[in-house]
Amino acid sequence: MEIIIDSDTTLLDTLSINFKQTSKNKLRKMLTEGRISVNGKIEHKAKRELINGDIVKILDKLTSKELTPPPKQKAKNLDIIFEDEDILIVEKPAGLLSVATNKMESDTLHSRCVDYVKSKYHSNWCFIVHRLDRETSGIMVFALSKQNKEYLQEQFAERSVYRIYFALVEGKLPQKSGTQIEWLFEDKNLRVKKVKANTKSSKEAITHWEVIRENSATSLVRILIDTGRRHQIRMAMKSLGTPVVGDDLHGAQTDPMGRICLHASSLEFLHPQTDEPVRFETKVPFN
Repeated sequence: MEIIIDSDTTLLDTLSINFKQTSKNKLRKMLTEGRISVNGKIEHKAKRELINGDIVKILDKLTSKELTPPPKQKAKNLDIIFEDEDILIVEKPAGLLSVATNKMESDTLHSRCVDYVKSKYHSNWCFIVHRLDRETSGIMVFALSKQNKEYLQEQFAERSVYRIYFALVEGKLPQKSGTQIEWLFEDKNLRVKKVKANTKSSKEAITHWEVIRENSATSLVRILIDTGRRHQIRMAMKSLGTPVVGDDLHGAQTDPMGRICLHASSLEFLHPQTDEPVRFETKVPFN
């Protein structure tokens, strides 16, 4: 069957109009199976935009198998929390880079997400929206289009993204809650230093914290950040005299878990397609 498009629309809407007796779930399954082509190429995305003159074809299963490349193996070592056609939410393990540096590391969370998206959609890409330090574990959002990436990054730039972290720190904080405001400078070797306010090339770092529980050796701290600077939380805890457990770079004396005990546990933002707030959470791996 061949459908010639005569007005701007989406692929799923076109299929729904031409197959009124077929549920949208079945139509999406046809897309997943590679049974729909647009202008001669297999198309898997339901929200694919169509314009006047586009040609949509419905393929039988045998033809679709011949035209659809064999699926790649699902990306390994990727903990997916949520995904739709616009965003991918994953949990980054401690010790893994968010994205490659100028050393061009081959295994990063971004590369794993790209492999996964390509294996599922065949011709798609995954865009970096924000980063977590290598040593930090927790939630990250990736965008599945450049437009969605830019929309999400605007929210981060405007400080409207709600980000909660948990840190296990050495000792006791001076009070039960507070806000640490510092100016941080990052040199060309990615080393972070605390400097005076408004020092050239420095950036403001605002960290709100609250003690959840404490004992004679450690404190579990809930942290909300307004800004997202490299080593921001680790520097704030060091300044308070309670370095993050395992963070020997910033003065920690203990490392019982073989990692820095800092975890991005919650992320809330406006979904790029619906403009509705969405929130994702993960369990804290230490407490």
